[in-house]
Amino acid sequence: MDLKDKLISSFMAFENKIDVEHPVHDIRSEAFKNFEEKGFPTKKEEAWKYTSLKSLQKIDFSIFPKEVNALENKQVKKYFLQEIDTYKIVFVDGIYSSFLSETTHDGVDICLMSAALTKPMYKQYIDVYFNKVASKEDSLTTLNTAFSREGAFIYIPKNKMPKKPVEIVHFSTGNEASLMIQPRNLIIAEENAELQVIERHQSLTTNEVLTNAVTEIFAAENAIIDYYKIQNDAKTASLIDNTYINQKSNSVVKVHTFSFGGKLTRNNLNFYQNGEHIDSTMKGITILGDKQHVDHHTLVHHIEPNCESHQDYKGVYGENSTGVFNGKIIVDKIAQKTNAFQQNNNILISDKATINTKPQLEIFADDVKCSHGCTIGQLDEDALFYLQSRGIPKKEARALLMYAFANNVLESVRISELKTSINRLIAEKLGVRLGFDL
Repeated sequence: MDLKDKLISSFMAFENKIDVEHPVHDIRSEAFKNFEEKGFPTKKEEAWKYTSLKSLQKIDFSIFPKEVNALENKQVKKYFLQEIDTYKIVFVDGIYSSFLSETTHDGVDICLMSAALTKPMYKQYIDVYFNKVASKEDSLTTLNTAFSREGAFIYIPKNKMPKKPVEIVHFSTGNEASLMIQPRNLIIAEENAELQVIERHQSLTTNEVLTNAVTEIFAAENAIIDYYKIQNDAKTASLIDNTYINQKSNSVVKVHTFSFGGKLTRNNLNFYQNGEHIDSTMKGITILGDKQHVDHHTLVHHIEPNCESHQDYKGVYGENSTGVFNGKIIVDKIAQKTNAFQQNNNILISDKATINTKPQLEIFADDVKCSHGCTIGQLDEDALFYLQSRGIPKKEARALLMYAFANNVLESVRISELKTSINRLIAEKLGVRLGFDL
């Protein structure tokens, strides 16, 4: 039985257990019909031309964990941001861990999706939580819509800001031989609200793990959201991450994606600008080795005039790794005075590494400032020779050049302790120790 057939039989059993009066019962059923019709995406689709899911579909994943292993804080402490205190919402094998979490109700609501769906005050968000429009466009989002049982819910009221950043961490323990997890997050920042979120998926096992995650972010007028994705998972872990961001006038949303590990990672990042004077930023650093594969797929849809978007992705690819970048900017006819920038720069440090990059612009307005570009190259041999001539060993000299290459992405990280942590991860990935922070 392949994975699709197993999902079909599992959903039938799952649906029989769902209360038909539950507010999302009909949405789940509709979503699964869409997935059943479309199935998993294939390389015949332009958006998946360079990323195949065939090998994952042959694995006998458990769809629902039979039991969850208890974790102690000392086992997972290193995966949290240690230099500062944070609110933590933690899931183990898709199940909420009250022992590892630290949430708050001090003027904001940081809790579970299942709890939020039972609160009348959040009833208005139920339909958008399952993002019916986006779900029909992407089969993997529909799959998540049908099967997701839990996730993080963050609601920031007007003029509020949590006292600390929020960490959302998903652990998989290997209690099952192979496990498929489908978390669903909803983040809402009302007018003039501000929020910082750090998200991580971490496998603690050598067994195969597939995470199909969906996150929806709603930024009201003048809201500010910083979202950081840390992807440094085990070599048997695969992640499909779908993020949908809806912005209103004068809001600022920045998403930083740091991809350093995992077997296969696919990031679908979608921004929709529904208002004027919106600022959307997406930046990323990818450092891969071995046979790792990372695919960044971005979309920015400029719907209203006088808005900006900035994309800057850096990639360093070694050994037999493969990178994909497909960035798309759409500027509607009425979206005049749009300022859109997109750049993807890549370094290949191995003859066997591969990068496929395709920046795209679809512009229907005539008074805009839009640019895009990509580069693929190797380390500057003259710069490398200069550093070595100053007594720096070749390995450290190469690492210094790669640090410099990624520096402008790190500069925009607004949590200094997180920047320090990312620097350590980069040094670890490059196999060096450098005595400074960028």
